[in-house]
Amino acid sequence: MQWKETFFSTEVEKHVSEADIIFVSVNTPTKTRGLGAGKAADLTYWESAARMIADVSKNDKIVVEKSTVPVKTAEAIEKILTHNSKGINYQILSNPEFLAEGTAIQDLFHPDRVLIGGRDTPEGQKAIQTLKEVYAHWVPEDRIICTNLWSAELSKLAANAFLAQRISSVNAMSALCEATGADVTQVSSAVGKDTRIGPKFLNASVGFGGSCFQKDILNLVYICECNGLPEVANYWKQVIKVNDYQKNRFVNRMVASMFNTVSGKKIAVLGFAFKKDTGDTRETPAIDVCKGLLGDNAHLSIYDPQVTQEQIQRDLSMKKFDWDHPTDLQPMSPAGVKQVNVVWDAYEATKDAHGVCILTEWDEFKSLDFKRIYDNMQKPAFVFDGRNVVDEEKLREIGFIVYSIGKPLDAWLKDMPAVA
Repeated sequence: MQWKETFFSTEVEKHVSEADIIFVSVNTPTKTRGLGAGKAADLTYWESAARMIADVSKNDKIVVEKSTVPVKTAEAIEKILTHNSKGINYQILSNPEFLAEGTAIQDLFHPDRVLIGGRDTPEGQKAIQTLKEVYAHWVPEDRIICTNLWSAELSKLAANAFLAQRISSVNAMSALCEATGADVTQVSSAVGKDTRIGPKFLNASVGFGGSCFQKDILNLVYICECNGLPEVANYWKQVIKVNDYQKNRFVNRMVASMFNTVSGKKIAVLGFAFKKDTGDTRETPAIDVCKGLLGDNAHLSIYDPQVTQEQIQRDLSMKKFDWDHPTDLQPMSPAGVKQVNVVWDAYEATKDAHGVCILTEWDEFKSLDFKRIYDNMQKPAFVFDGRNVVDEEKLREIGFIVYSIGKPLDAWLKDMPAVA
């Protein structure tokens, strides 16, 4: 693949005016107030971009949605552009991105599919073909899927909802495994061997996070409710409910195991990002787990190889959904959480701790010297593995009391009250 020219500029209006194709990738955060607050997507930035495009355009343009947007957003954008067209013709295409954090460049160059949606009119089909020719420079034609606008917009929400659903499904099964003595890794492995299901996204954990899954499911729920489909909305709500249940269950298990209180106890938190190989903390399960422990007056010592102290303090201080707005609209100086200490070494985090909880599956956590960690901890020493990355039997041989999600319970834990 050869690029003719790639450059960056802050002269947005100038280049929008000159462009034939405009990709709009602005943020679509969840609304925090007004109609649909807590579920609907806030399209303020999208509308602002559309009005700017209409103001500066001098020739016909193809406007491409890259942001994850509700179904029928293209229709609204089309109306804004048409009513401000000054004789200019616009074609709106939906071209959602399916890039994953940590592998974004690889996903761009070798995508599973490229989805392009447009109007079923001669002008719409011509616009689809134009964008298809751009991707055809490096993407095989059989991986470029062309649909109508609404199918393309809905496909992105559906893809994220299906992925999150798989995680919640295996996490729900993990609770049953603990109650029955089954091992969730063995169950998920057996299930994943079925070629109709496959093995991906079947790893039990403390819960899913990231900027997309919860936001997109809430958006999907709102769309279902607005279209008079309460049963469908309730189905997708349950995916988020199970995710919240898993995080609460993890915290409750920790507290119940440690004599039903963590007040005044040092708890080491290993990992804060929502997944390994990224510093992204948006909707990370670590936020809710840490807040749950802080609610019982625990003292937290947090280590993550890529997340800064400032970011952790900000995340633990912000209200829900504030993270999804531009930094200048977030609290500028969040009050530091006094019971939280952020360190840059796993051994420092665990020194004198009563318990260790692993919340991100960083590879380095698999090779830690747990004998050294055990020797420097308060006794009894607990490990709560929210990502199933450690060898629980080896840790038990060292002397740890170990809880791994969905695994047969340690004898110590069996004697503790059931976790709701």
